[in-house]
Amino acid sequence: QVQLVETGGGEVQTGDSLRLSCTASGRTFGSYAWFRQAPGKEREFVAANTWRGGLARYADSVKGRFTIFRDNRLNTLHLQMNSLKPEDTGVYVCAAAPERLPLTAERDYVYWGQGTQVTVSS
Repeated sequence: QVQLVETGGGEVQTGDSLRLSCTASGRTFGSYAWFRQAPGKEREFVAANTWRGGLARYADSVKGRFTIFRDNRLNTLHLQMNSLKPEDTGVYVCAAAPERLPLTAERDYVYWGQGTQVTVSS
């Protein structure tokens, strides 16, 4: 059974950093990503990478502030978020797919976690 479980959300202040983690189990994957959904808005792409790494892609709104990476030993996916802004507030969800491409569309991902809340106060 495939499982993606996110941890690391919380409430922080503008300018703070936060690291989200997603523990993946049940099969091997080709790529993974983070999406987020702000209150009253549609879910949007944040960052993606191939399972082997080296092909990271980011939404323009987070470039230079967020880093997506994987801990090979623990099979854990991470999203390091620096210089957080109130507009980064939302539920962050990790997703994984069999394809070995840094996919950015929701429809390309088969496996999804439940999400973790990130709240950035001004």
